[in-house]
Amino acid sequence: MKQLLDQIGRKIDYLRISITDRCNLRCQYCMPSEGVEYKFHDNILRYEEIIQIVKVGVELGIKKVRITGGEPLVRGGVVDFIRHLNEVKGLEDISLTTNGILLGKYAEDLKDAGLNRVNISLDTLDRDKFKMITRRDNFDQALEGIKTALKVGLTPVKVNTVMMKGVNDDEILDFVNLSHNNPIHVRFIEFMPLGQSKELSAARYISLEDIRNQIMKEIELIPAMVKSSGPATTYKVPSGQGTIGFITPISHNFCSTCNRLRLTSDGRLRPCLDSNLEIDLHDENGKIIDVNDIKDKFIKAIMLKPGHHNFLEERGESSRRDMFQIGG
Repeated sequence: MKQLLDQIGRKIDYLRISITDRCNLRCQYCMPSEGVEYKFHDNILRYEEIIQIVKVGVELGIKKVRITGGEPLVRGGVVDFIRHLNEVKGLEDISLTTNGILLGKYAEDLKDAGLNRVNISLDTLDRDKFKMITRRDNFDQALEGIKTALKVGLTPVKVNTVMMKGVNDDEILDFVNLSHNNPIHVRFIEFMPLGQSKELSAARYISLEDIRNQIMKEIELIPAMVKSSGPATTYKVPSGQGTIGFITPISHNFCSTCNRLRLTSDGRLRPCLDSNLEIDLHDENGKIIDVNDIKDKFIKAIMLKPGHHNFLEERGESSRRDMFQIGG
């Protein structure tokens, strides 16, 4: 299999694919309370087009994909889409990021279709706080989604928790205990100043080094490994069934090992999360370009991949898209 290498020698073998910008939550750091103007159905990629793009990517060296949104499970036909993805020769891993609300309904079918594992976004273990953060009252469905994912074997099941000062930083040990008592891999993630969240970042950001130090005052942390750990530095607590991971895009960025591209739901390759630089896969008539041109666009996106993000710099070209529009 070919390898995609960028200008500084990083091997790019991972494609994150947003299949929708719609979501059934309204998280404070992602969307305004009144919601957003979504793209019309005709303005997002058809599943057949995504499969075509993935096939080209795999020919070039992409080995794994993650399906994201918005909330990917709100888009109809997602199970059949996963099944067709699973038929792409050379694709080694298919994962999905979800808020878990619809996972109880779809988990078994997704597993049968070929989905390997899930990441579930959950920023609190408190029902009232969940309602405050998400502006929705779906806490029980989110927990049910985690239980169902474990039951059907969409493992390793990871729980992604964005740490926010004054919001959920009093629940650190609760999440540690979640990993101790269950085969769940908790991932603490630093708050990123991206799109809608940029104005909140000064008040909400907390370094995960501080979080880790707080944990270590109470509980021993033992270095650990977990399949597909990605950029997380991973530990477990003694006799724990799961693990604790720390993802530090701000305090200790992992740009030197970044191995991913993003495909937005409206058909653009995005080399870096923190940039407006995007490579459009449409022709002048709004149609997806042919296979050879897609190859050229992949290579162009790789060559334009920056050496590092610039989250902490004040600059006009900083990302204006929110995470739900890019793909988490």
